[in-house]
Amino acid sequence: MKNSIEKYINSIHQGDCVELMSELDDECIDLIFADPPYFLQLRGHLYRTNQTKVAAVDDEWDKFQGFGEYDRFTYNWLKECKRVLKKNGAIWVIGSYHNIFRVGKIMQDLGYWILNDIVWIKSNPMPNFKGTRFNNAHETLIWASKSEQAKCTFHYKALKTFNDDKQTRSDWDIPICNGNERIKVNGTKAHSTQKPEELLYRIILSTSDTGDVILDPFMGSGTTGAVARKLHRNFIGFEKEEEYVRFATERIESVEPVDDMQLLEYRVEYKPLKVPFGNLIASNYIRIGEALYSADKKHKAIVQADSSLVFGDMAGSIHKISANILEKKANNGWDYWYVDRDGELLSIDRLREEYRKKMIGNDREQ
Repeated sequence: MKNSIEKYINSIHQGDCVELMSELDDECIDLIFADPPYFLQLRGHLYRTNQTKVAAVDDEWDKFQGFGEYDRFTYNWLKECKRVLKKNGAIWVIGSYHNIFRVGKIMQDLGYWILNDIVWIKSNPMPNFKGTRFNNAHETLIWASKSEQAKCTFHYKALKTFNDDKQTRSDWDIPICNGNERIKVNGTKAHSTQKPEELLYRIILSTSDTGDVILDPFMGSGTTGAVARKLHRNFIGFEKEEEYVRFATERIESVEPVDDMQLLEYRVEYKPLKVPFGNLIASNYIRIGEALYSADKKHKAIVQADSSLVFGDMAGSIHKISANILEKKANNGWDYWYVDRDGELLSIDRLREEYRKKMIGNDREQ
């Protein structure tokens, strides 16, 4: 019997992610961010040119007997992720050249539909101390849906605004985690592969909504949970290492969520509420028999009950009458007509905007 997702919401649970995911219901997760072991296959220690030792990723959780064991491990957790992911959900997986190609192949074998691969370009990468290879200055993220037919959340317009009104590309320049953001215990890094909050901010902002449930099967230092809490998303974290669970939980609990939910609305994504001219008449924003004027008041038309205007011997819509007056084939009547309010001309387009705000306010109250 599966457990209610409420048992897991907004907390980190210690244990193997495959076993823990098996307790969740089918299709209960909106978004997954996975930062699995990379299986770096390091050989010996690495030293800087001044002979000081580099703090490399040599944790036990990143060690496997070989590619066969690593592939089985990857297949198992990705299979469970696919099961718990909602029909229109999506998954992000991050990796390096050591593992990401194997991960991508297994994802496709499982039926995931790859939407993009994102290159995280590290603006301050660790140098290649041996000088035997190119400086490894990026990691790769795979963004995929559960199937080709899935309709995933993607706030395209918001990301375009985020990027100064230019399409957000698949190469992201973000510095590695350092400074005050880097969690340390007794002066040393608490987690060897802590991801920067800026990276998770972009992922969560672009591919989820407030109230969504985000699963991180390898919670590690807690970056996913911290950003989710800040942006009013729910999270579920699974993590094998007890020490990571402890400091990640402390980190997340210290995060202050955005205090005004309206600040998290994707207003640039909104399509303006369509308001026919007749709605303004029916709601008494404009009265039957009232006069509409051109901006210079040289032309006047009378509003009819059916929302048409009468101008001389002509009758028609606000658009048609204004076009005839201007001797044009077409014209936007919302920009042409005004009403007289206490001796001052007020654009009917402004009245339309007031009507929209009232309707949006009513929707929120409901």
